[in-house]
Amino acid sequence: MSEASPYFLTTPIYYVTAEPHLGHAYTTIVGDALCRYERIRRGPERVFYLTGTDEHGEKIERAALEQGITPQAFADRVAAQYRAAWQVLHIRYDDFIRTTEPRHEAVVQRLWRTMQERGDIYKAHYEGLYCVACESFYLEKDLLEGGLCPDHKRPLETVREEGYFFRLSRYEQPLLQHYAAHPDFVEPPMRLNEVRAFVERGLRDLSISRSSFRWGIPVPGDPGHVIYVWIDALTNYWSAMQEPPARRAFWGEPDRPVAIHLVGKEITRFHAVYWPAMLMSAGLPLPRKIVAHGWWTVDGEKMSKTLGNVVDPVALSADIGADALRYFVLREVPLGADGDFSYEALLSRYNSELCNDLGNLLNRTLVMVERYSEGVAQRGPAGWQPPFDPGPLIAAATTARRQVEEAMAALQPSRALEALFQLVREGNTFVERVAYPLTRTDPQAARYALYLVLEVLRWLGLMLEPFLPERAVEIRRQLGLAQPEQSAWPVAFGELPEGTAVRRGATLFPRIDADRRQALLHKWRAGRRAAAQSEAGSSAAPPSSAGDLPPLRTELVSLEDFQRLDVRTARILSAERIPNKDRLLRIELDVGLCRRTVVAGLAAAFSPEELVGRTVLFLANLKPAKIGGVLSEGMILAVGREHIAALTTTDRQVPPGTPVR
Repeated sequence: MSEASPYFLTTPIYYVTAEPHLGHAYTTIVGDALCRYERIRRGPERVFYLTGTDEHGEKIERAALEQGITPQAFADRVAAQYRAAWQVLHIRYDDFIRTTEPRHEAVVQRLWRTMQERGDIYKAHYEGLYCVACESFYLEKDLLEGGLCPDHKRPLETVREEGYFFRLSRYEQPLLQHYAAHPDFVEPPMRLNEVRAFVERGLRDLSISRSSFRWGIPVPGDPGHVIYVWIDALTNYWSAMQEPPARRAFWGEPDRPVAIHLVGKEITRFHAVYWPAMLMSAGLPLPRKIVAHGWWTVDGEKMSKTLGNVVDPVALSADIGADALRYFVLREVPLGADGDFSYEALLSRYNSELCNDLGNLLNRTLVMVERYSEGVAQRGPAGWQPPFDPGPLIAAATTARRQVEEAMAALQPSRALEALFQLVREGNTFVERVAYPLTRTDPQAARYALYLVLEVLRWLGLMLEPFLPERAVEIRRQLGLAQPEQSAWPVAFGELPEGTAVRRGATLFPRIDADRRQALLHKWRAGRRAAAQSEAGSSAAPPSSAGDLPPLRTELVSLEDFQRLDVRTARILSAERIPNKDRLLRIELDVGLCRRTVVAGLAAAFSPEELVGRTVLFLANLKPAKIGGVLSEGMILAVGREHIAALTTTDRQVPPGTPVR
């Protein structure tokens, strides 16, 4: 698709049963980053970003009844929370649609009539197992042990009622033909394989109305029934495009579809099977692509208010800044893969990459420009040749730009950020190896070297805009650009005007020291625990509660077995990241009688510099093994179940190598 064509991206509209959590925020942040990038490349008038809230259904009706308010009042309150959260997280959408709006309800009823006129809707009785939490029917073979919903881990209800059905079975072959003709219709490919396999097993007609509750859009001509919430909700993508009529260009034509739906993997079937079949029935164009991202899990479980393991993105943003949270969720996992969330990993990326790498590059460069270049960008006299080759740094910038463009075209913001932070590292290396040494030997060459780093920072300030919109503007402001709020894409290297005066300001990402880190971890965990217990209807347990701990093991070991373990104290001499292994550190230990190298999965909990000098407990007689390509000669003992919570140590100083018994 050319950069001049329209670009329409949607996220699923969020079910207003609870305030937004990090799983919701992830989808919306990814969509925002993709759309911000496309606005820069295509122009803002060529891009449309849609999100909103799904406000009908039995679950919402029940939740409102429990609180003694109307379903509409309940939906109004939660929808406002979503809008407020997206503002905090710098989400810039073009429309926020609510399924209780008249403009949406009219289109849903019109779509229903069209499908009915084509003979695709009929009335019959239905009986099945129904999960109120996810508004879905299940077959017994799809349930967990004990007959539980596979998503919400709750018992299902048996529902029997008269209702309307959609002839989904009629569209089995048309769907398979569409998948074959458009192999990128669902991404990543494994999700398309799942969808195709689901359809190939045979499609049953879909129950699409309810009469056991009233909170929904009435079925045209039969007000005793309301339209099934998934039919209602999916139609938002089309209903939002109806007014004004010019918006319809963002949907596209049958031979030139435009719309991209960004959804969680658990609702891929609804978007890649039910929704296209409905559009086929109504004679409307299908979307160009459905992109299914993975789950954010906590301790291996999908993040869900129902499961009580949610992470509050607004609270995190209040403490470390929205851009830092955006960076983490965009960088931590490739789009399409699952990611297991940990507060330790969030703080580690904050300190090591945002603070140490990006923030340090900006601050140290501006300090040097003030000290060695009169506070302005200076290229040097015409015809002058520097005593070093600027080519590699310029090539690094142009390579990063190309890699970002390729990654964003492939809908992979994680890869784009990887390329940008490789450029950040190249900039820091250039400062250390070229610019700073020249300040002592060749002032003119030093000024030109600093100009090159300023230009790298200008490129970074432009290319980081989709991911860190607030901090990207701040980078451009501190560089002294004339219009720092103006977004653009870098074209040629060396366009920073001669004589531009830098304006060093506040630290881009203030470092979080050990005390602050521990305070944040305690605060966030306590908040999550309180939210989970509130969901369960119980009072908050004290931080020392053992409710999250695994049971004690029942198998016993003898004293002789224990004495075979050689556990010693050890002092950490050095720690460094292992390339391409985000969670692994190579650590050198002083074990008293010798030194040992170990590979430890501590990078998510600690930055390398935080570890140096610490005394830890070390299992010395563990069989050596290669981990991440490095021979590991033992194991550092740590506290935690799935994630590292703390390192084991001693309450007083003892010599390295002291035995532990």
